[in-house]
Amino acid sequence: MSSRDEILNRLRRQARPETLPPVWRSQREFADLAARFTESLTAAKGEVRRAESLERAWAEVDAILREVGAQAVVANNEPPLNAIALAARWPDCEWHVVDQTPGDLRQFCARADIGLSGVEAALAETGSLVVHSGPGKSRMVTLLPPVHIALVPVSGLMPDIFIWTAARAGKMPANVILISGPSKSADIEMTLVLGVHGPRRLIAVLYDTGEMRDSRVAELRTTD
Repeated sequence: MSSRDEILNRLRRQARPETLPPVWRSQREFADLAARFTESLTAAKGEVRRAESLERAWAEVDAILREVGAQAVVANNEPPLNAIALAARWPDCEWHVVDQTPGDLRQFCARADIGLSGVEAALAETGSLVVHSGPGKSRMVTLLPPVHIALVPVSGLMPDIFIWTAARAGKMPANVILISGPSKSADIEMTLVLGVHGPRRLIAVLYDTGEMRDSRVAELRTTD
């Protein structure tokens, strides 16, 4: 038996059943999650545009692309982006869709005008977007282009990170990122500069889907 096998066998013999702590029951309550999210993200130098439907959300994306004068756009292949033919809707733009378009993704992201993504959830307390790793997704889409547009369904709003963590199902992804506004940096004189280490603009298009949020959220709230 090798030294490695001996060490592993010793560890297996000493293994004990794990006892996890109880789920943290958040006490955060917001009368209007969308209003609180908008307030928090705006305070973090982000932008929120409201839409009463997904179709109106796409119209907001149309307006942003025209406003920016976008010529190259990179997009994650995730809901709701994967339900629309992006290149057909915006034929004047050059598109790269993660895991769908051939070519070097990093190079395209470095020259793209806009990165377009969905979100796993949005946290009202801090105005944060939750994005994570997985097929069809790349962190570069939300990091390298100077403008990041995120499509955020109202049904994905959660009061805070504790309720989101407790309510989600399945194993945690390998990589989870919380994005709270555009990239920000300040020098010793506290002069704030946007876009130093990432996008200088973060635009959340918050749209209504007519769906109710997961009932588990209500169950996980503190009722005291």
